[in-house]
Amino acid sequence: MSETGLILRTAQQLMNYFGLTDPDHTNFADQQGRLDITGAVYRAVTGKTPNAFLGNADHAVLLVTTNEPVMAALRWISRILPTEAPDSGNGDDVIEHLAGWLADTDPFLGRRPNTADVIGVLERAALAADRASTVPAQRTTDIPQAVHIPSPRRAA
Repeated sequence: MSETGLILRTAQQLMNYFGLTDPDHTNFADQQGRLDITGAVYRAVTGKTPNAFLGNADHAVLLVTTNEPVMAALRWISRILPTEAPDSGNGDDVIEHLAGWLADTDPFLGRRPNTADVIGVLERAALAADRASTVPAQRTTDIPQAVHIPSPRRAA
């Protein structure tokens, strides 16, 4: 199991325990303890839900974007979502992608994603991260050079 896979599976457990925030709620967490995907991944990595997640969006985004394990896990989630990530001009914005997926009606579900849908996405992302980290070494077609092994000498 990869480190990212472990983070995403921990986020699944947190999402199952605390529940999903209302998608119209723009913060990573709410007063009742519910989390969005970003909040669950951050808490899986750090073990904490900062107060900034309840109302200071700029500080919350700064905390998330400066934590590389969190961002690595969020990138895996963004990659497996059925929607395209928005382009903010300097690359795809995974936090906006995840928030947009939660807030919009999913074209495949016909409704907004719920807690079970998020847990499923986290599992698929964990499996993808695990598979990518266990890629076997590439085989080569180079033929090794012949090695001459002398035969044993006979006693005279």
